Amino acid sequence: MSTTEAVERQSEPQSEDRWETVRDMPPSAKLVAKILDYEDTLTQSEIAEESLLPPRTVRYALSRLEEEGAVDSRFSFSDARKRLYTLQV
Repeated sequence: MSTTEAVERQSEPQSEDRWETVRDMPPSAKLVAKILDYEDTLTQSEIAEESLLPPRTVRYALSRLEEEGAVDSRFSFSDARKRLYTLQV
């Protein structure tokens, strides 16, 4: 086995472990997590636009992700009525 193959094999389990907290969640939560993985930081309405999910479903998915510590939320400095969500896994 070459050094490159050994490094690739070592990095694969780590990427799988990264999603361990999300694996047993509903499909909507998985989709929201994947969108946040690609887009970094979004508001709830931006997530709803990207995912084409209803706002209520996005709220539920975000609450489940927050309970598991997979998502971090903070207030938006530009608009304090909104929260910004960032993936933590």
